[in-house]
Amino acid sequence: MGDHVVPVELSIIIVNWNSKEYVRKCVASILANTPGIEYEIIVVDSGSFDGCGDMLQHTYPQVRFIQSTLNVGFARANNLGAGYAHGSVLLFLNPDTEVFDGAIERIYRHVSTLPDPGVVGCRLLNTDGSVQTSCVQSLPTLLNQVFDAEVIRRWFPGARLFGTAALFAPGAAAAEEVEAVSGACMMIRREVFEHVGGFSADYFMYGEDLDLCFKTRCQGFHNYHIANVVVVHHGGGSSQCAISKFSTVMMVESVNRFLCKSRGTVYSSCHRLTVSGAAVLRLVLLSLLFPVWAAFGTIGEWTASFRKWFFVLRWGLGLERWTGQYEQLDQFAAFSNNHAERSCAGSAEN
Repeated sequence: MGDHVVPVELSIIIVNWNSKEYVRKCVASILANTPGIEYEIIVVDSGSFDGCGDMLQHTYPQVRFIQSTLNVGFARANNLGAGYAHGSVLLFLNPDTEVFDGAIERIYRHVSTLPDPGVVGCRLLNTDGSVQTSCVQSLPTLLNQVFDAEVIRRWFPGARLFGTAALFAPGAAAAEEVEAVSGACMMIRREVFEHVGGFSADYFMYGEDLDLCFKTRCQGFHNYHIANVVVVHHGGGSSQCAISKFSTVMMVESVNRFLCKSRGTVYSSCHRLTVSGAAVLRLVLLSLLFPVWAAFGTIGEWTASFRKWFFVLRWGLGLERWTGQYEQLDQFAAFSNNHAERSCAGSAEN
């Protein structure tokens, strides 16, 4: 298509890692449900080489595809995509999402009219239509991390501890200010994104969305949740199992890194000790309640919960030292960025 760039208002950035089929459905939903604005779609493959580029070239040649030579993580891959973007507004969208009813255009209109918007997100639904409570969050503290459990969130939906009141309040405003929104769907003006330094490279996986929301708030911007806009987030599209050691450990490690950055090393050390203690208590409780799970035939749920807290305890005891290897990715990220290859170019045609 040459070097001609079609002017666009919005750049939609999707990071792929072994999620080719999810990317196919995500792109299809965008093209079918975003008629009112000029936009481009940029897909970054973070070193998975799963054939996503070939699929896009044959099915959606208008999508710009960028191949990273290494798996540099979610934050760096999104920053790489943003470097190729032409829109004045950026939308970071997970590959395992689908949009309907003009959702992207409606979020964009809010970003264009809200006062001093930082990061703007919307209501996320699971595949079965239930609400993902993680789409609105409080920034991590010792207290909300110790009591972080879906059942507790459901029991106390309006608690300030979790910051989810905007999801459950009757007659909630269409746009309500919140502390943080999920990285599965985040829209932000390019100038704000660049002003706060983009996604932090301190995180390989998880935590980068909280960090971005924290940085925008620190710079005087306001993060918003749009209650009447819905995006389906299937979840787990890049993961082969519901409870994996990697994802469990990286999640708690990322929270600890965020707390170290935002509150200091003493606070993050207290977090490690507190979470370790909570893991011990939950493992003991799970062991005592094993006969109940067995009686009701839910051994699978018990095993998943036990594995999760066992992995968390190992992390708390410093036995998962492999997480440190991702601190060395900065030197490789530059190499990957310099060797990114665009196999498809162009912008979405409406």
